[in-house]
Amino acid sequence: MGRSRRTLPEELLLLALDPATGTTAQPQSLDLGLAGAQLVELALAGRIAPDGDRIAVVVPRPTGDPTLDCALELLRRRGAPVRAVHWIGGPRLGLRQIYLSHLERCGMVHAVEGQMCGVLPTTRYQATDTAISREIRARLDSAIRTGVPPDPRTAALAALAHAVGLGKHLYPGNEGRSSRSRLRDLIRHDPMGGLVAHAVMDVQNGAVAQPRRGAPPAPAGRQPAGAGGRAVPEPARGVPTQPLRGSMARVVAH
Repeated sequence: MGRSRRTLPEELLLLALDPATGTTAQPQSLDLGLAGAQLVELALAGRIAPDGDRIAVVVPRPTGDPTLDCALELLRRRGAPVRAVHWIGGPRLGLRQIYLSHLERCGMVHAVEGQMCGVLPTTRYQATDTAISREIRARLDSAIRTGVPPDPRTAALAALAHAVGLGKHLYPGNEGRSSRSRLRDLIRHDPMGGLVAHAVMDVQNGAVAQPRRGAPPAPAGRQPAGAGGRAVPEPARGVPTQPLRGSMARVVAH
């Protein structure tokens, strides 16, 4: 992609990588967080905007990032704003592996082949430039320590980190309790990040198919948008992002 600025999905994934084990913390909720991070990144790029608890496409022009542009196109095809919780709750097969493969191609991580139980092939990922991960972490630490309202990108990253449960990974133990609390509080500094983070938590709490309180019932004979956990019409196997060459070739151990 050749960009100097990392996207929020990439930063969230780098935060979740354990430097000691090469695995990702909170792998199941992380998949939801990556889908949510795509929405925030598209909003920061001016392509989508919140419409209540829904997401509306305002500028369908591609960003130049293939994975983000695939998500943008799927949103555009809906033809109407989609609830964030339904989009995030849709199948996300391979999204984490797509971003890991991209980070490897960019030289930010390198793959370490191995075996599980001496039989199953596995791939772990180690950061090649720990300065990048330290810089991302320092932004969160600074926002937590100083109490100064962070920029929207950092606020959204904090909201997503909290939503997927990275607080205990980043700030473990009793000594990290106050930092985890402040990380949660940063959710209020970015409206889009807050909307997406709450949607991620709602999906984890099983609220995907539950309409917001007070919402009118769907017309008779018509299935509500997103019912059954499917957010958009998706290609076979339910992959909502554009596959990249070789992205599914490895099994990620976690």
